[in-house]
Amino acid sequence: MGLFDFARKIGKKLFGDDDDPAEKIQEHIEQSNPGVDNLQVEVNDGVATIKGDAQSPGALEKAILMAGNAMGIEEVKADEATVAGAQAQLGSDDEFYIIEKGDSLWKIAANAYGNGAKYEAIFEANREVIEDPDKIFPGQKIRIPKDI
Repeated sequence: MGLFDFARKIGKKLFGDDDDPAEKIQEHIEQSNPGVDNLQVEVNDGVATIKGDAQSPGALEKAILMAGNAMGIEEVKADEATVAGAQAQLGSDDEFYIIEKGDSLWKIAANAYGNGAKYEAIFEANREVIEDPDKIFPGQKIRIPKDI
C-alpha cells in the first residue's frame, strides 16, 4: 500500500449519502490549511483527485493523507498538483505508517526512533491528519518524519 492507497471502509466520516464528497473533503483540507493554494478536489467512486499549488512536498503529503484518511476514499491522485510550480517529489513508502490495533504514537515513536518520548515529532508532522494524539485509529495512514 503506497502513499496514495487507503482503506476505503476505515477513516474519518466527513460526508454522508446526501453530501458531495469532494466538497466535504476540500472543506476539511482547507480548514486545517496544510499549505496548498488553489485547492480543487474531485471524487469519483472512492478515488479522490487533488489539484493545487503546494508550498512544499510536505504540504501536499498532508493534503493527500487528509483526503485518504476519510471514510469512503481508497485512493488519492495528485498528478496535477504542483510544488512551487514543479511536480512534487513526495516521500517514499517507508516514510509512512499505517496504524494498527493497539498502537499509540508513543509506541510508534519507540519503534521508529528508539524513544517513545519523540512521539511529539510524529504528532507535529501529522497535526492536520491527527487532531488529538490520543485519538488515532487502525488503518489511519500517517507520516513518520526521518529528520528529527
